[in-house]
Amino acid sequence: MIPQPRDNIGSISPYIPGKPIEEVRRELGLKGRIIKLASNENPLGPSKLAVKAIRQALKEINLYPDDGCYALGQRLSDHLGVSENQLIFGNGSVDIIEFIFKSFVAPKDHVVMAEQSFVMGKIAAKMTDADLTEVPLKNYTPDLEAMARAVTPQTKVVYIANPNNPTGTMISHDQLKAFIKAVPGGCVIILDEAYSEYITRSDFPRSLELLKDHSNIIILHTFSKIYGLAGLRVGYGIGHPELIASIRKVRLPFNISLLSQAGCLAALDDVKHLEHSRRVNDAGKEFLYRQFEKMKLFYVPSEGNFILVDPRLDSMEIFTRLQKLSIIIRPVKNYGLPTALRVTIGSEKQNKKLVVALKKVLKEVRRSQ
Repeated sequence: MIPQPRDNIGSISPYIPGKPIEEVRRELGLKGRIIKLASNENPLGPSKLAVKAIRQALKEINLYPDDGCYALGQRLSDHLGVSENQLIFGNGSVDIIEFIFKSFVAPKDHVVMAEQSFVMGKIAAKMTDADLTEVPLKNYTPDLEAMARAVTPQTKVVYIANPNNPTGTMISHDQLKAFIKAVPGGCVIILDEAYSEYITRSDFPRSLELLKDHSNIIILHTFSKIYGLAGLRVGYGIGHPELIASIRKVRLPFNISLLSQAGCLAALDDVKHLEHSRRVNDAGKEFLYRQFEKMKLFYVPSEGNFILVDPRLDSMEIFTRLQKLSIIIRPVKNYGLPTALRVTIGSEKQNKKLVVALKKVLKEVRRSQ
């Protein structure tokens, strides 16, 4: 007899990542370069300083890494203006989401999040057998007023992705400030700011400022996006020292590798790479906006390094045909957006190839209907 998992585990729909390049190559027998615009990775790649630091650290991989991430914590502490005991590191920020739920959510506790938002919040809620309320988006943006109304005395966690994934929309400082005031202090508010380094708007939440007055906030950041280090899997959380101390109790030892710590530490000093990545993203965003408008495609203006575009056609068919042309994007049918696609903003060359291929595929799909 095969052992059966708990009922709540059986109900979980696993996270579906963007298709890896090698998987597409194997499945379709493709040769040559494949463009991946599915997982919001930095098309410029990692900082050269990070790569150099990783190479230098290779000679020590017979040793366990520093479990406390001392050097990286010191550097981030200076960078952010927070104390080291306000930081926690995870194998990607998704790791920290799991830590938070394990620490604060018991079976039948209540969790609130936006309906079309990063799916790991939903998975974590199911994993802990929590009662989950998913609040519909308003104009493709988390509806904070409705989310505040959904909070009950049993609510232990509210999850907010800002900018929101997969829609790319943003809530402002004043909106977030009002929401935090409306939520009881015993409820943990997760502010997932994975794409915050791409933001140029002045009204983006000053989350660290809000943290000074609200001890129930934890802010999540990652090295996977603008830093171009997705393969290292490093994210970090910033919160009140007592909140962080509770979360650290469920963290597995040595969860940040020696090479990852070295690479991220060096990447923090490469300001030029960060600024260049932002400029390339901004230019690519404007280019794709113009092209989508010429193609008469609906899209949602984005604050991240991706754009939600909706051709009002079969998204899986478009996804499949683009793969055959060596371009991988992301259908978001699993987010309740059956005809929409999420497209990572690539390099200038990648964006132009995407547009040419997308025009061809859209014409083919329309003819086949």
